[in-house]
Amino acid sequence: PAVHRKRRANVEEEFDETPQEKKLRLAKLYLDQLRNEGMGVTLLLPPDESEIRLLRGHKLPVTCLVISPDDKNVFSAAKDCSIIKWDVESGKRLHTIAGGRKGTEDRHLGHTAHILCMSISSDGKYLATGDMNKLILIWEAATCKHLYKFTGHRGPVSGLSFRRGTHDLYSASHDRSIKVWNVDENAYVETLFGHQDVITGLDSGSRERCVTAGGRDRTVRVWKIAEESQLVFHGHDGSIDCIQLINEEHMITGSDDGSVSLWNVNKKKPLSTVKAAHGQHGDMGLEQPYWVSAVAALHNSDTVASGSHNSKVQLWKCGQGFRRLEPLFSVPVNGFVNSLKFSSSGKFLVAGVGQEHRYVSADVLLMQTYSISQK
Repeated sequence: PAVHRKRRANVEEEFDETPQEKKLRLAKLYLDQLRNEGMGVTLLLPPDESEIRLLRGHKLPVTCLVISPDDKNVFSAAKDCSIIKWDVESGKRLHTIAGGRKGTEDRHLGHTAHILCMSISSDGKYLATGDMNKLILIWEAATCKHLYKFTGHRGPVSGLSFRRGTHDLYSASHDRSIKVWNVDENAYVETLFGHQDVITGLDSGSRERCVTAGGRDRTVRVWKIAEESQLVFHGHDGSIDCIQLINEEHMITGSDDGSVSLWNVNKKKPLSTVKAAHGQHGDMGLEQPYWVSAVAALHNSDTVASGSHNSKVQLWKCGQGFRRLEPLFSVPVNGFVNSLKFSSSGKFLVAGVGQEHRYVSADVLLMQTYSISQK
């Protein structure tokens, strides 16, 4: 049964940990470090041209994508309201869920407005997609069969994320709220408030919490669902447009001020910020940084990526114990990078590319592959 709750989470002014929490966190980091050292040194190499594949299918700009947990399929969505399921190995289209005309929502089994976000559950069972028309649709990922429609947001749905290891779904919207859903029960759970502007990005890990980017309110927030509280972070000078968790302790954000920031979820300020991460454009004296439109993280590693519209995707290493961002290499990409995702194995990176930003009103899905060698 649905549990209907609305609340404004308490803002935690101090991020002080209890001695027990700190002890557990440091122990986990130490174990992660030992595990990484046991794997040896991983070298990331830029892809050869032969390793880059271009997948065409959508009629309008690609806005978002996800990769199945087994790395066999990519799901992409676009401003043409369609969803395409791709086979990674062959690059072929396996299934297309066509978009419908505006006004046909009651009879069309699909989206009738620009799709802005999507997420796949960690077991690969459910695919969730959100659109400009305030709707969230739930699909069976294996068959692309439509299952449920979630309504309740009062603005475009801009972020979706399944909690890892569960079928709990978090959604974010331009209505400034976050909603929690139980997909197994086809049920709404609760609504969280706090952001002062449209929410532009959302992510979650295995904990009962999610992280969000608040656009022009220039805050990043960590929502502790069980504790009914939120942490508020400040750092970027411009709109914070994208966010991704690297692990349970660290996250990466990108802004239209051109910067990429690395954060610890217990620190109020960024650990490291790279300004003009993708360079600048414009006449001399009037230069403006290329805004960062997408970020991605290889889960539980020190590797992240960022995208813009400066003809490249930039790979970064979180160096010095996650205290600084160091450039690794870049991969050529033409167009606006609207979405970036690493495969679970880390063997390839997928970029959803369009001729315009996903929020700006015949495009491509661009798959970028890089090699990994281990010593």
